Amino acid sequence: MDIEAFPPPDTAAATRTRLVPAMARGFLNRCSHCGEGKLFGRFLKVRPECEACGLSMEGHRADDLPPYLVIFLVGHIVGYLVLQVEMGYDVPLWLSLTVWPLLTLVLALGLLQPVKGAVIGLQYAFGMHGFGVAPPVLGAGERRGGEAGTRTGDAPGLGNA
Repeated sequence: MDIEAFPPPDTAAATRTRLVPAMARGFLNRCSHCGEGKLFGRFLKVRPECEACGLSMEGHRADDLPPYLVIFLVGHIVGYLVLQVEMGYDVPLWLSLTVWPLLTLVLALGLLQPVKGAVIGLQYAFGMHGFGVAPPVLGAGERRGGEAGTRTGDAPGLGNA
């Protein structure tokens, strides 16, 4: 068996934030790596890089999963509440037609950004998509941007030989 057939261990995994803290930081609109910089520039627009540690966030792929999770959560919460209220009380139709859509809209808009941040934290913790390169070293004193070579063909040791 040839020892060169096995890839070297991922040195970035040792410097990455673990899964739960990375997702919690993303949920709170913070950089998944350092927890200092803001994750979003606008409501759902992710900043190109963290202003505190320089982690490049341009390669994330949080497209369809956050809305799916929000629909799943809000549907279960509002569905349960509708069922409980309608089975236990005699509520006028105008009140139901006012409260439930409004509650659904508020919950969906309120959860969309935090859930997207948590999904970006999940991608960061697992080194998925644009987070495949080593994150910047924390506490180095200097701010640096994301490193080049995010595609597999550009990664050291994985090039075309």
